[in-house]
Amino acid sequence: MSQFSGDAQEAGIAALERFLRSRLAEPLPGADAQRRFAPVPLLAGWSPDLEPPAARRAAALLLFYPSSLGPTLALTVRHASLPHHGGQISLPGGALDPGESLEAAATREAEEEIGVTADQLRVAGALSTLWIPVSNFIVTPFVAVTDERPAFRLHPREASALVEVPLAHLRDPAHIRWAQRQRLETIVDYPFIAIGDHRVWGATAMMLGEFLCLFDATHAPPASR
Repeated sequence: MSQFSGDAQEAGIAALERFLRSRLAEPLPGADAQRRFAPVPLLAGWSPDLEPPAARRAAALLLFYPSSLGPTLALTVRHASLPHHGGQISLPGGALDPGESLEAAATREAEEEIGVTADQLRVAGALSTLWIPVSNFIVTPFVAVTDERPAFRLHPREASALVEVPLAHLRDPAHIRWAQRQRLETIVDYPFIAIGDHRVWGATAMMLGEFLCLFDATHAPPASR
């Protein structure tokens, strides 16, 4: 299995890109890793790798760029007025246009939501699909890198803020915690990644959870909740 050697803060974008291109060509952590970051109990009848015929296809982008703290990921705070997941931390992404490929959708959405054009980045590969029942999307996340911090430009109706998080922070299990919320008539426990005052949970946490298992197959929330 591929290894990402050295401290993430020092390794840099070039080393990260080499690792990702190699590791994403191997078998992926898949649904097992995604489930670790799902609310408990799981939604009845749900599995992250299901592909219901009526579900729509979508794509998302994990974009890493250099910073003083090492390779850093761009997340957004979804605008509160959006019909699904308003106010939550999210990856740039959205539904496919007719005739569009999944990778093209991921890079187009990145341009629309955070102002990063496809010629500024290099796509290293894709993660496993994830079915999100709330919006009935089957999402394919792509992982990309760029050699310098982009001049981000947020879409005023899509994203209310940019959240920049170093890879080293994401890989530190000390930032994974548990909380509770109500889902219909049930109280569920859900794991989240703490980034300052922000909580990354739900589908975004599940996609990031699989991504982080590329580096450490045992990466998971703490057992106690």
